[in-house]
Amino acid sequence: MAYKSGFVSIIGRPNVGKSTLINKLVGEKIVITSPRPQTTRNRIQAVYTAEEGQIVFLDTPGIHKIRNKLDKYMLDQAFKSLEGVDVVVLLLDGTSPFGKGDDFIVRQLKGIKVPVIMALNKIDSLDNKLLAWRLKEYEQKTAKEVIPVSALTGKNLAELITAIFSRLPEGPQYYPEDMITDQIEQFIIAEMIREKVFCLTRDEVPYGVAVLIEEMKERENGLFYIRANIYVEKNSHKGIIIGKNGSMLKEIGRRAREDIERLLQTDVYLDLWVKVLKDWREKEEFIRRMGYRE
Repeated sequence: MAYKSGFVSIIGRPNVGKSTLINKLVGEKIVITSPRPQTTRNRIQAVYTAEEGQIVFLDTPGIHKIRNKLDKYMLDQAFKSLEGVDVVVLLLDGTSPFGKGDDFIVRQLKGIKVPVIMALNKIDSLDNKLLAWRLKEYEQKTAKEVIPVSALTGKNLAELITAIFSRLPEGPQYYPEDMITDQIEQFIIAEMIREKVFCLTRDEVPYGVAVLIEEMKERENGLFYIRANIYVEKNSHKGIIIGKNGSMLKEIGRRAREDIERLLQTDVYLDLWVKVLKDWREKEEFIRRMGYRE
């Protein structure tokens, strides 16, 4: 059997489950998730390796309306992920009807020359009757066969992988077998902290949250020391993240530290600070400083 490999971009509206799908496929949490849309900001590569070949997945920000310079960056990242890839997977949300956002993306994909696979996610939330209705609706709207999947439970992901490999060209192994992402540890750790902020504060704190790792070093006692700044745009948001007597910040740190220790396979001392940078999403120099660059 010929060895196949290639780059696969996963795109879709915010909160359709792209990051959850990536994590499930590679078997490790490398992309953060939260109940809030637009959690993913960067284009992230994740590597799936099997006997038949290697797939390099690109997880992208959800396609949404532009409100500030950070939004523009995120949208640019999403559409740039279509350049130079071998296959595109459009992930759709089975819990909602086909909408304007889906139609916009489908129309954008009509001009590309690589194969497009449609996958309907969140089928674990649907009964058989509604699933059949949704599949019929989405297949009529997209004029393509739609693969029903659950990124949460893993249902039908083997079928999705088979569909991707069937469309990939023969090619080399790009990354070592044990490598699952090209992202540096600092980026993944910063994202893990930001995820906990989103999950714990929900709608209390808007999207103007970023995390910057200021220091990472192993101390003499074997403990790994990490100092990180959590940036917000308003003083009121700072108070929410810190919480009464520092309770919220402690819980953010506790949950993030558990994920980081699993990632690094060592004990971690996580030192978190909350700082205000007013309207940083509108200032290009701050956007670049936070790591959101080409």
